[in-house]
This record gives sequence, structure tokens and C-alpha cells, in this order.
Amino acid sequence: MAAPVKFLFDTEFAQEAKRAAEPKIALTDHHQLLALARQEGHAAGFVAGEAQAMGSIERQRALALGMLGERLDGSVAALERIEGRLEAEAIDIAVAVANKLAGTLVAREPMDEIRRLVADCFANLRGVPHLVVRVNDALLDDASTELTRLASERGFEGRLVILAEPSIAVGDCRIEWSTGGIMLDRDEIAARIAEAVGRYIASSHAAATGDFS
Repeated sequence: MAAPVKFLFDTEFAQEAKRAAEPKIALTDHHQLLALARQEGHAAGFVAGEAQAMGSIERQRALALGMLGERLDGSVAALERIEGRLEAEAIDIAVAVANKLAGTLVAREPMDEIRRLVADCFANLRGVPHLVVRVNDALLDDASTELTRLASERGFEGRLVILAEPSIAVGDCRIEWSTGGIMLDRDEIAARIAEAVGRYIASSHAAATGDFS
């Protein structure tokens, strides 16, 4: 029988510990893996930081766009108010110029509109027995001459009566016949135009502001 081999704890365990302590990969490979791990860590940190920065930029941009939208809304409202005021001023100027021009034309040709209106009456009232035309005192002689000649030219067969009326302004007239009458009153026309302009401006302002009360 062979003699048992003596178990030497010192020798066996020392060798086993030495083998366990030996590196499984080469040292150069270990350093490469360590460097790669560091690079991946830096890259991950950079990506996370970039994502955080982009999120902050997006929030700032959204905030800036919101503020810009509010300012644009305010600017649009201000421009609409300015536009409405300019439109009203332009209309007022146009009406004032028209009134001034009308006054100048009347002063230059006071019989012009009277002649036109009486001519229309001659064309549409051929069967009336008489036609009375009232004008300002200063135009009585001119009206008698011109309207009598006009009645003859237009073939008016009724009786033409021309009277002076101090209350009628120069350039205005009142025409009467048996069943009706018509009056040319520039002051009344100007008042109606001003009223119509006022209604238009009010309606435009209501449409712009949405206030229809």
C-alpha cells in the first residue's frame, strides 16, 4: 500500500491564490477598455447636457414667441385704431373740400344747378298746367331770362312763374307744381352728407372693435 501524500496547506493554497490573482486580460487591453469606458461616460454626459441645453433653448424660444405674439396683437390693435382715425380724418377732409368746392362753383355759376333741376322738371312734367320756380332775390332777373328761354327750347307748354324768395340761399331754389314740389337746399344736403358720414364712421368703428351695442 502506497503511503498517503501529505497535504501541504502552505504550498497548495499559495499557488491557487497566485493563479486567482493573475489578470484575465492583458494590461494593455485593460487600459484600452478603461479609456473607452471613460470616453463613453464623457459622451453620455455630453449628450445629456446637450439635451438639457436644447430643452432650455426650446422653452426660451416658446416664451419669446409668446411674448412676440402678444406684442404683435397689441401692434395690430394699435394700427387698426390709427387706420380708423386716419380714415375718419380723410373722410372729414374730403367732405370739407367738397363743400368748399361746391361753394366756389355756386359763387361762380349760381344758376347752373337751378338750370339743371328745372330742365329735369320740364322733361318729366310736360302735362302740368303751371310751374313755379322760387329763387334768391339776387338771381330773379337772370332766372327769368334763362329759364324762360329754357322752357321754350324744351317745349314746355305750361305756365312758368318765377318768384323771388329772400329766405332761399343764392344757388338754391324751390320748384312747385299742382301736385308736388322739390327743393334744392345745399345746407340740408351738407347736413345729410355729414350725418351719413357719421353713421359710416360709427359702423366702421363698431366692426373694427366688435362693439355693436
